[in-house]
Amino acid sequence: MNHGSPTAASGAQAHQHAGHACETHGSHAQPSGIYLISPSGAVSDPETVRLAQQRLRALGYRVTIDRTALAVHERFAGTDKQRLAGIARALKQKHPIVMATRGGYGLSRLLPLIDWRAVADSGKTFIGQSDFTVFNLALLARTGAQSLAGPTAVFDFGGKTVDDLTQALFQETLGGELEILSFESPQADPVDARGILWGGNLAMVASLVGTPYLPDIEGGILFLEDVAEHPFRVERMLTQLWHAGVLQKQHAILLGRFTEYRLAAHDNGYGLDSVVRWLRGTVKVPVVTGLPYGHVRVKATLPVGARVGIATEDGMAHLVLQERH
Repeated sequence: MNHGSPTAASGAQAHQHAGHACETHGSHAQPSGIYLISPSGAVSDPETVRLAQQRLRALGYRVTIDRTALAVHERFAGTDKQRLAGIARALKQKHPIVMATRGGYGLSRLLPLIDWRAVADSGKTFIGQSDFTVFNLALLARTGAQSLAGPTAVFDFGGKTVDDLTQALFQETLGGELEILSFESPQADPVDARGILWGGNLAMVASLVGTPYLPDIEGGILFLEDVAEHPFRVERMLTQLWHAGVLQKQHAILLGRFTEYRLAAHDNGYGLDSVVRWLRGTVKVPVVTGLPYGHVRVKATLPVGARVGIATEDGMAHLVLQERH
């Protein structure tokens, strides 16, 4: 099976792993510095953050842990004031990359208190996933600035092992080297479109409906994933986005991984496939499954707010992150 793309530049390097391929150009950019913050849930084991720091340093990054990243207040990584101060410090420190240690819950209550113009003007690259989705989307909605949906320190760099492809995609995206992310999508709808890439965790996207923190994007490429949500809950959240007029304005909907849910006997065959069929039949927007993103070990690093292309052919999907002219 050809995992390449006809739009890739000649001489590009391809990495393949578990049905995914990425095409890059040039040599690795020199790693820079990463500042770790905890804007959401408390870190249960501080050693995972220190291990992540060691592993990221081994890749050549300079890594600093914010002084309250390991704080605990109830279920949160410190009080609201402490977590806001951590974000403020991240804007002023020297490292260009700011990574969340983990997701959980807590950013939603901070959204009105964050100076989004200061975040955008800092020039920092913010990266995280799960609860961090609301940060990605609020930054885009309030300022138009881009950020990254991708690894977090604890989940992706602080566990027993680090996935090679996740690490490679992380480094190549940060270095501006990744041109095309190709992945298997046997039932993908035909599509060849361009638009703003946005989305993230479905529950967090749905939670922003009706707020000033949900980007108003028409003709976009919306990507979604979730964890521990039964398919009927996934459908209910998609229905909310449909009723709000969000889904039908997109050029394509990319579905990542929906994991760690349990079906019941009374589902009678209703599962995630049923949800995808409903989505295709109801919203009438091309749906592409198989995006390597979610609460899983193999995940891409995705530029939220960037203009990208999506095309499908022969059971493959190609997410064009950079186009050569």
